[in-house]
Amino acid sequence: MRILILNADYPSFLAWLYRREAGLANASYATQMAARNNSLFGVADFYSRNFAALSHSAAEIHVNNPWLQAAWTREHGMAVAVSEPAMGASNRLPAWLLQAVAPFKPMLRPFARKIGLSPKLDAQAEKILLAQIEDFRPDLVLNQDTFHIDTPLMRRIKGIGKPKLVGQIGISPTRGEDWRVYDLLISQLVATVEFFRGQGVRAEVSHLAFEPAILDALPPAPAQDVDISFVGTVSADHQQRIALLEAVAARYDLKLFGNIAPGLPASSPLHRRFQGEAWGTEMYQALRRSRITLNSHIDMAGQEAGNVRLFEATGVGTFLLTDLKENLHTLFDPGREVVAWRSIDDCIEKIERYLADDAARKEIAAAGQRRTLTAHNYRERTRGILAAVENS
Repeated sequence: MRILILNADYPSFLAWLYRREAGLANASYATQMAARNNSLFGVADFYSRNFAALSHSAAEIHVNNPWLQAAWTREHGMAVAVSEPAMGASNRLPAWLLQAVAPFKPMLRPFARKIGLSPKLDAQAEKILLAQIEDFRPDLVLNQDTFHIDTPLMRRIKGIGKPKLVGQIGISPTRGEDWRVYDLLISQLVATVEFFRGQGVRAEVSHLAFEPAILDALPPAPAQDVDISFVGTVSADHQQRIALLEAVAARYDLKLFGNIAPGLPASSPLHRRFQGEAWGTEMYQALRRSRITLNSHIDMAGQEAGNVRLFEATGVGTFLLTDLKENLHTLFDPGREVVAWRSIDDCIEKIERYLADDAARKEIAAAGQRRTLTAHNYRERTRGILAAVENS
């Protein structure tokens, strides 16, 4: 089977990647793709390499990377002009408005797309993508970015060879789209799966994962010189996260890696804890430096655990202190493979306990890593996706 994975990257990550490697923007498609995957950011080539290990032909397309896409067009005789990706118009909105509209994003996305506040591909980028589909002629398309690649564009892709279409989405889906173009939709959130089933579309739960090959690609493990870390985003969509981190920062030398969205009050202690962005390898090394790393899901996740930090942190062998969710026990054994907090006070109590107990902390971290490497890896996920496709 020929499998094509569609994805998009954060504009800030792309700016970082091309800024640190001089001349990369003018390099060949293969060279740019290798540099992007070697960064280890996001899912890199983890899906394609595991589909290939299962005897399929697989490749990725990063649809919003203008330099990578321009290289493809040069090598295939298409003349296009490169325009750098926008850094996100929503960041220009006032913080109070971002927080107020957060619960209504699924309903507002179609309007936001029309006025340029939500990601979308322009006509030229769509033309390039469709040419790539025509060239690769996939039997299966796995779309991991349903924002840039919306349902009308997926319908056009469906018209090229009639591939099976699978969409992956980890948050509340956009309302008003005709999701029936997909043969299968997958999500780590049961609520999202149930929404799709209510729309008459086949949908299954499929969790995120960790790629064990990362451990061989990383530099030697650094010394654990960070007591407590958090890796991720702080934004209007993360009010519970902000409350937790501010409380922890008031008592401990918390190190915050990732990004702080505009609008966080100047008085917030998180500004002083911010260590800057950490992409791919740097992010994994930040986790490995940590005696304890915290996790708090996005507000819209409700009572469901499943964000990628669960698997990234445990995958590299870091002790994970995560928010307790109703389904956490289906992924890890709380207290043995990870530790869960129920409230801010409970989280602080557990920080005190496990900073003082090196042996228990290391035992739990090792058990969590064993569980992730065995059960939460991309080989298992790709097998599950293929089995679901066969039954669709």
